[in-house]
Amino acid sequence: MRQTSSLTILRRTVSTPVILILLLVAFAILSWAVGSRPFNQTVIDILVQVTLVTGLYIFIGNSGVISFGHAAFACLGGYVIAWTTIKPMMKKNAMPGLPDWLMSMEIGWWAAAALAALWAALWAGIFGAILMRLSGIAASIATFAMLAMINAIYSNWSGVTGGTSSIVGIPIIRSVWPYLAVASLAVIIAWAYSISRHGLILRAARDEPTAARASGVDIPRARLIAFVLSGAVMGAGGAMLALSIGVVTPNTFYLGLTFTTLSMLVVGGMGSLSGAVLGVLILSSLIQVLRWLEAGVQIGTSTFALPGGVQEIGLGVVMILILMFRPTGIMGNRELKFPWRR
Repeated sequence: MRQTSSLTILRRTVSTPVILILLLVAFAILSWAVGSRPFNQTVIDILVQVTLVTGLYIFIGNSGVISFGHAAFACLGGYVIAWTTIKPMMKKNAMPGLPDWLMSMEIGWWAAAALAALWAALWAGIFGAILMRLSGIAASIATFAMLAMINAIYSNWSGVTGGTSSIVGIPIIRSVWPYLAVASLAVIIAWAYSISRHGLILRAARDEPTAARASGVDIPRARLIAFVLSGAVMGAGGAMLALSIGVVTPNTFYLGLTFTTLSMLVVGGMGSLSGAVLGVLILSSLIQVLRWLEAGVQIGTSTFALPGGVQEIGLGVVMILILMFRPTGIMGNRELKFPWRR
């Protein structure tokens, strides 16, 4: 009976990652069919954001604790890419304080991305062992303190990170398929965790913390597992972001990235994996339109252009409207599913 029930649940929920991955594949195929380099880069940016926002969802969506510090794990992952893929000669000039074994290392992007995920997961475990004992606004402020701490360290550790200078020389991947693979893997990991025993326990602790404690649930431990897993996905997302632009600075992974990714998660729905992905697609489309309008659109003999900063204003307006009229986001706690027949 238990095995039949598990198979039924698996069958009903597996449609969610399938639909989401097919949606991402459609974007990738569209980019390949159009053949435009700017459009290809736009799709790459969207896939990177999907990875990052999915990493946020793994922790925030299941625990209910708002984290302002997950961009720090993306920063950790991005710099691992710089340490392991840049030519040794360039590293000597930009980061002379690196140890000899790291100075001479030059590996492929996929191995570097895996190391980035592990490095971020390690620090997520260290920070999470302390922070996951907190709840509510205290936990949120503590995660922001973690972000500020890592940003300050990486901005001043000149010998190893180059300080606030831009680290260039990262090999740029122009093909959309590696980003599709990483984003799809992130979706699968998030879905697998959400239907796992640990995911169910954490959501139970989110909805009924008193009952969960009375049932013997170790809430800090349940949160820590999600925190480490989400940190790993964010680290991989930061690695792919670095590979997409070919340069890293500490501010690349600071307040701007934090605000953008949280906006996408809130708009789509914090309690839904489908909402996380759809929030990225909707707001990324909006951001791209605003970028085009800021750059200027030729209409006849005149050029129409919006003033700078409209992107941030647009995101703020959308977030306010969503929170006013649909506080749980576009998807709420619902998921995209195929209409299975009984």
